[in-house]
Amino acid sequence: MLNWLSKRCLCTLVPRPWLFVGLGNPGNKYAGTRHNVGFEMIDAFAESQGIPMNTAHSKAIFGKGFVGEVPVFLAKPQTYMNLSGESTGPLAAYYKLPLSQVLVFHDDMTLPCGVLRLYDKGGHGSHKGLKSVIYHFRGNREFPRLRIGIGSPPGQMDPKAFLLQKFNLTARQRVSSSLTAKCTFGSHGSNCNGAPHVFYEVRNLNPIINVNGSSNRTGK
Repeated sequence: MLNWLSKRCLCTLVPRPWLFVGLGNPGNKYAGTRHNVGFEMIDAFAESQGIPMNTAHSKAIFGKGFVGEVPVFLAKPQTYMNLSGESTGPLAAYYKLPLSQVLVFHDDMTLPCGVLRLYDKGGHGSHKGLKSVIYHFRGNREFPRLRIGIGSPPGQMDPKAFLLQKFNLTARQRVSSSLTAKCTFGSHGSNCNGAPHVFYEVRNLNPIINVNGSSNRTGK
C-alpha cells in the first residue's frame, strides 16, 4: 500500500512535458525565408535553453531538454511545410501528450512583420502547414499556436513567391529581435520564475481562460 501511495505521489509531482513544433521547409534553399520563421523560433528557443537539436524523430529534427524541471521536446518537421502533420501527429502520439501541451510556431501574413500573437486554439487560416497538423490531429483544433507576423505581399505579388522570399534587412532585424525577445528569461513569479517569456505565456493560457471564463485569444 505504501509503495502504491509513494508511486502515486511521485507521478503527480512530475511536470507534464511540452512539445514545441516549428513549421518550415527543410534545406538551405529555404533557410531565412518568411515561411521558415517557425524553424527559426525553435532554433532560438533551443539556443536559449542549451538544448541540442541533433537527433531525428518521426521525420523531424529533434531535441529534448528541460525548462527548470519541466521536460520540453523541440521539433522541426522535415516533411516540407504542406505535410507538417505527418511529423507532428506521430510525435504527439508517441509521447502521449494532450494537444493542450503541443505548441506550434508558424508564419502569418495577416500580422505585421515581427509581431507575435499567442492563441490557445483556432483554425488554420489557409496556412497549409497548420492545415496538415490539424488533419493529423484528427481535426482537433484545440492546441496552442504562436503566430509570427511576416507582413503581407506588396501590391499584386503572388503570396507563394512572397512566402519563399528572404527578408530584407529591416524586416530581418524586426523578426530576429522578436524571436530572441520571446526566448529571453524573465521574472514571472514563483510559478515560472526565470523561464523564457514564450514558455511562461503558453503555460498560463489555461489559467487565463479559467479566470476570465473565456479566452481573449481567438484563432482564425
